[in-house]
Amino acid sequence: MTCATDLEEKAWMQKNFVLDTNVLLHDADAITAFEDNNVIIPIYVLEEVDSFKKDLSELGRNARHVSRNLDSMRQGGRLVDGVPISGTEGGTLRVVFARKELPPEYALTSHSADNRILAAALEVQAEDPDTPLVFVSKDINLRIRASALGIAVADYDLERTDIAELYSGVFNLATSADQLGELFQQGEAPLPEREEEPYPPNSFAIVIEEGGKGSALVRLYPEEGKMKVLRDIERGIWGIRPRNKEQRFAFELLLDDSIQLVTLVGQAGTGKTLLALAAGLDKVDEQKPYQRLLVSRPVFPLGKDIGFLPGDMEDKLRPWMQPVRDNLELLLGFSQKEKKKGRSAQELFDLDLVHIEPLTYIRGRSIPKQFLLVDEAQNLTPHEVKTIITRAGEGTKIVLTGDPYQIDNPYVDSTNNGLIHVVNRFRGEKLAGHMTLSRGERSDLAERAARLL
Repeated sequence: MTCATDLEEKAWMQKNFVLDTNVLLHDADAITAFEDNNVIIPIYVLEEVDSFKKDLSELGRNARHVSRNLDSMRQGGRLVDGVPISGTEGGTLRVVFARKELPPEYALTSHSADNRILAAALEVQAEDPDTPLVFVSKDINLRIRASALGIAVADYDLERTDIAELYSGVFNLATSADQLGELFQQGEAPLPEREEEPYPPNSFAIVIEEGGKGSALVRLYPEEGKMKVLRDIERGIWGIRPRNKEQRFAFELLLDDSIQLVTLVGQAGTGKTLLALAAGLDKVDEQKPYQRLLVSRPVFPLGKDIGFLPGDMEDKLRPWMQPVRDNLELLLGFSQKEKKKGRSAQELFDLDLVHIEPLTYIRGRSIPKQFLLVDEAQNLTPHEVKTIITRAGEGTKIVLTGDPYQIDNPYVDSTNNGLIHVVNRFRGEKLAGHMTLSRGERSDLAERAARLL
């Protein structure tokens, strides 16, 4: 596990890691993520976890999984005395109580459970001062409070990635005038060797002639040692023509049926959802390698029951799926006055070409021969996005889109959400492709707002 901690860690020294409730709700297997160290869970954490066990959401499933894990580990001895963690050499799990209250000057009456959790951490630290202790929580404010009490703190993050260093999917290549001419004449040219790691599959490049007189957009085929000029889509896809090079690259990924998983990352207005819907409609309604365009967006928490809204499922889903309908109407080219002259978005739903489904009901299914678009995927945890991708049946293509800077889920952030997790894990896979869209194309106002606000 990679932790940002204010403690100078020594690799040879065993440590005590005290876990907060949100760590277990974020990753039900977090107990096993601390290698050969001691994992300590205050009993008050288990009380909070227990309050989620009846939820039908991902949080509820994680809470039940944690309870099952602890019950299984209890067979190895008394949890209050410590039991070995399977798969580690010397790692133990212990459940602790706080015998004293948190000092009044540090206690917040509105956060009684947090107070008891911090009190338990302080007691463990006092009882075992020779062993470094780290309090692990995804709650920023609680980490601040713990640090004020003199406790070393860390965020729980298995794979923290600096968003500024995220793989973009695009490289810049310099070439001679002769090589550029060969590229245009033959449609392909040898791919220059890279001194660092090999080029990832399904990546792209901007080939620039030395001196800056000419350039070309190419797709890289490292397994063949070639780079090839992109296919011609000047006719547009459902009336949509790419407005910049990143959108052009994105269409290449979306229209290639051999690429089964596509991730599109970008700020609001860069065209992620619109491009994915256009490609999906083209594949479903015209080329027809897929039976249906299946669209979904997470509602926090993932799997939250939609029964609190009136009406049937379609009525309940309409408010949070309205952005998808707006994009479909735009693709169909309808204004309010023109709707009677052609197909409407509703007709696509009536013909079962497009289907909207809440992520609540994805678990346990197998989804074959469908173009599955998951919008706002930055609000998914790594475990949730794994659940979705593993539902893909034969012949299904999955597209994940999202803006990592617009996070609504308090259990993830811009660097450890499910979307970024997939980008990092699938970078070297031949069946996956990624593109980062940087330029807003919704409108000049939207572009300026995204950058300035």
